Amino acid sequence: MSDDDLDDLIHAADLDGLVRMIDDRCATGDWDGLLRVRDRARSAVKTGRQLWPAATLAEYRLALLAPPHHVAAVLDETDGLSGQFTIGPLTEVAAQHHTWDALRTELNPSPRAAFVAHERAIRGEVVDDDIADVLDIPLELEGWEPTYAVAKYRDNDADFPAPRLPTNWEEIETSSEAERLDDDVELAVQQLVEPWLSGSNGTVEVVCVEGDVGDAIGALGPHRARVCELDVRTAMAWMAWAGASGGAHGRRRGAATGRFGAWWMLAAIGDFIDDWPVNPDALGQFANELNWYRWDAFEPALGWTLQIAIEDESEGVAWAISARDST
Repeated sequence: MSDDDLDDLIHAADLDGLVRMIDDRCATGDWDGLLRVRDRARSAVKTGRQLWPAATLAEYRLALLAPPHHVAAVLDETDGLSGQFTIGPLTEVAAQHHTWDALRTELNPSPRAAFVAHERAIRGEVVDDDIADVLDIPLELEGWEPTYAVAKYRDNDADFPAPRLPTNWEEIETSSEAERLDDDVELAVQQLVEPWLSGSNGTVEVVCVEGDVGDAIGALGPHRARVCELDVRTAMAWMAWAGASGGAHGRRRGAATGRFGAWWMLAAIGDFIDDWPVNPDALGQFANELNWYRWDAFEPALGWTLQIAIEDESEGVAWAISARDST
């Protein structure tokens, strides 16, 4: 299709002009024209014109604002390129304003379609389709889960709210003498906050000990510490927020991935991973039998932080986790 104004902007590598065109086509609902901006800006890279920002903005706006047919076009995984540089995964962006019922007939069965379904379920939509699930966790939120924090995408930016955490601190005694134990929790935490580590400046420390929460925190080094008790829902919300986040410089992975990461971490704590997919009721019962804490060593809370401690009194073991990222 002829689109002379677009071709002129592409030939001139005029990013400012392309952004104005994207705004105009969104304002008039010219979604076919906006898709042409995405496609031609992307193709221009082959000629040395670095127009990825225009292609990225166009496909982000299509996922956020366009009708379902056009959303499906940018969620297509054939070339493996869409959504590489958007501020959040297109599956999460699309789920903000589009219901699963509206998208289901437009999306081909694929991992991305499954992620859209999970994102919609997190937002409260009942998704009862038999999808080819890649996460192997229930689409419906369990009774022991929280209302997860979700991103709020706008035309040019987004908010990624963190869950509210208690601040009723209580100082505890710590000890570094407890016996350390081996388990799979460290790997699960590393997977949970992987963008903090690979795409940013993050660090992770995890320890499992025979003892209580003070022994676990002390094994990480602090001579003084304080804790706030958490309920299971708050702990899951915090872990899921960390798993969804890109940290300071990494790429956001979305609420569906964050929720999966929280489930996987809980399964690692309870030694359920070999039985994956896990029974949700059994996992929830186990989660409620644990003592959950927020902790710190009286240092300021800066950047992205997941400092959580878990105590299994029945087994006499405890874990302390410190994952941090900063600008």
